[in-house]
Amino acid sequence: MEEFVNWAVSQVWSLGLVVFALGAGLFFSIVTRFVQIRYFKEMIKLLFEGRSPESGVSSFQAFCLALAGRVGIGNIAGVATAIAFGGPGAVFWMWIMAFLGGASAFIESTLAQVYKVKDGNQYRGGTPYFIEKGLNLKWFAVFVAIVVSVCYGILVPGIQANTIAVGFENTMGINRNITGIILVALLGIIIFGGVKRIATVAEKIVPFMALGYVIVTFFILIANASEVPAMFSLIITSAFGANEMFGGIIGAAIAWGVKRAVFSNVAGVGEGTYSSAAAEVSHPAKQGLVQGFSVYIDTIIVCTATALMILITGMYSITPEGQEPIVDKMQGVEAGPMWTQAAVESVMPGFGSLFVAIAVFFFAFTTLMAYYYISETTLVFLDRKQNFKWIKSVLMVIFLGMIYFGSVESAALLWALGDLGFGSMAWLNLVAILLLTKPALKVFKDYETQKKAGLDPVFDPVKVGIKGADFWEEKCKESKSSKDKKVVG
Repeated sequence: MEEFVNWAVSQVWSLGLVVFALGAGLFFSIVTRFVQIRYFKEMIKLLFEGRSPESGVSSFQAFCLALAGRVGIGNIAGVATAIAFGGPGAVFWMWIMAFLGGASAFIESTLAQVYKVKDGNQYRGGTPYFIEKGLNLKWFAVFVAIVVSVCYGILVPGIQANTIAVGFENTMGINRNITGIILVALLGIIIFGGVKRIATVAEKIVPFMALGYVIVTFFILIANASEVPAMFSLIITSAFGANEMFGGIIGAAIAWGVKRAVFSNVAGVGEGTYSSAAAEVSHPAKQGLVQGFSVYIDTIIVCTATALMILITGMYSITPEGQEPIVDKMQGVEAGPMWTQAAVESVMPGFGSLFVAIAVFFFAFTTLMAYYYISETTLVFLDRKQNFKWIKSVLMVIFLGMIYFGSVESAALLWALGDLGFGSMAWLNLVAILLLTKPALKVFKDYETQKKAGLDPVFDPVKVGIKGADFWEEKCKESKSSKDKKVVG
């Protein structure tokens, strides 16, 4: 099975997807006139706009829920594998992908808001929803929903669970079976409470875990301050093949940098669309801007923190696929959290292993919460007509079962399954948002026009010329009706 999965991964993650992801990010950056730069201050401001409403979640909670999905094991193990196969230059290409991905994240999250629906006291939306309503391609929407449900419900959760279990086994000698049981119990309690509880937990954990990780990075950098200029020089020269040692693997640097950036920040994959749709905002572009900022947090800050710790302490090996080792400082130690543990241990003896194990737990655990919410949302999309009450319970059992399976299974197979899942979703989502560029830009133009007029932007799809935004049409009618009653009164 593992051979077949690896073959499938090689097909999905061909050079085509690397070029496609970079190209789409560049295209969206150009057509939005680099929204990720021009509206940087606005992104931060919008994070804290409004409180948690009765329906949906606040903009900040949606941001934390999306960040919970973005900031996962890819930020620790993923960065290590990028360096292991692509060299230090892969870090630079992760930055480039993150910068361009900010525009992709803005487009996809704005679309998620435009075409969201109301489901009881919460909002649902995401890639299948905007494909159906925006493109009127129901078969495509159903296919994407099935792929996403399988990926987030079955294929990718095991990576996060496995890394938690391995970390605690190596650090504290805890049996993986025990870790798996604890994870299943904790996740069961949280996801049973629905999106509100998931978002509340994410809101409290995500900022804390990211800040703590960055603080430790600063200690590592300060302890090796004299090496900082040389380290950045190594990253830049390796990225463009100018470094003698890594000049021959520039292609691997680009491929692995983009691959692991996409795995980590998932900009363009569609992961952030589901939490974006759950937010209560007055204009879709607001949440698009907030989600664009989450890509920076994930890759520019957290992934960079991991890379800097590993590189500046020299705790890495580099063996391009099919080649002999170029650097072999971590002989026999598989690329992953143990590299980061060794890096922190070199500066803070007795602290590194435990710290990274705890960081991995928080990073991966919050990601698993986001994964469940996404798989539930796509399942709701598929089950709208039948409305089987038991289907969510079945999903929960399967999801939690995969968490336990991942805790005790081989890491290599799980990573391959994860790459297959994310690669497949990237192809599908990027095609969809490229086809919906026109309505996304209409929404963005409307937002800019209202901002220039000194208004707090409010979205009216009829005025903008957007069809299929049923939720917003109803909201505008209700708002107008409420105003008319006040005038009459």
